[in-house]
Amino acid sequence: MAYVRKDVGTLTPSERRRFVNALLELKRRGEYDEFVRMHVDFYTPDGETGLRTAHMSPSFLPWHRRFVLELERALRRVDSSVTVPYWDWTRDRTTTSVPWTLDLLGGNGRRSDRRVTTGPFSYGAGHWTLKEGVTDATYLTRDLGRAADPIQLPTRSELQWALDDPVYDVRPWDSTVTRGFRNKLEGWGRGSGSASWHNHNRVHRWVGGAMLGGASVNDPVFWLHHAFLDLQWQRWQRAHPEHRYLPAEPPGPADDQYHRVVGRHEKLPPWDETPDQLEDLSGIYRYA
Repeated sequence: MAYVRKDVGTLTPSERRRFVNALLELKRRGEYDEFVRMHVDFYTPDGETGLRTAHMSPSFLPWHRRFVLELERALRRVDSSVTVPYWDWTRDRTTTSVPWTLDLLGGNGRRSDRRVTTGPFSYGAGHWTLKEGVTDATYLTRDLGRAADPIQLPTRSELQWALDDPVYDVRPWDSTVTRGFRNKLEGWGRGSGSASWHNHNRVHRWVGGAMLGGASVNDPVFWLHHAFLDLQWQRWQRAHPEHRYLPAEPPGPADDQYHRVVGRHEKLPPWDETPDQLEDLSGIYRYA
């Protein structure tokens, strides 16, 4: 029977405590840092050579669907009642709303160095030392809303702009495409500054600190953000049932994207599943 992923704002005090405690236990065991390392390893920009699976490619959504599920399975081995909640950033939009509460993820970083000093994931609490990343930082940082150059979280209409596109993705299957649901949701745009970041990408920049770059998994809000994105993929699938993951077949030898993009029936590293197999996981979980 499928279990339920809930809106983080609806969790009971007990559910909040169990979710936090399960994360802290994974961190204590060293398992959590393996997830950080994996995301860093698979963060391959389209300006580099080689296969892209996690970002700037059609497999952004199935890759992260599988990634969140892997973390959720680890949490449920600690506490079988736990599921990954989602953060609806079109509704909970302030620096003091959920999930930025003392009993969940803690609050913003302090002004001097953006270090998070409140909540269970603060460095001072002693349970969340950063060990994997692209910098030498050992403590969690945040810059909610980016005080020096403020930005806003995506709105409901900006999210709907992505959901309304009936095509999953288009050539050349990278960060430059301006059509297709995948990149409108992932959020690579043209130009510079805030105007070039949409939906998923802008949320990462709004949180700031550790959420910038390949080691963004160091901030537990990563999972709540990506659970919400996974829900949007489900909503897109229901709205456009005649459309599926593209490309159906991988680009051929004459294509610039040859061996750089995963086709619908190809294995999605580092797992054995294909995007086709990951299009419907309703037998495992559902969203409240």
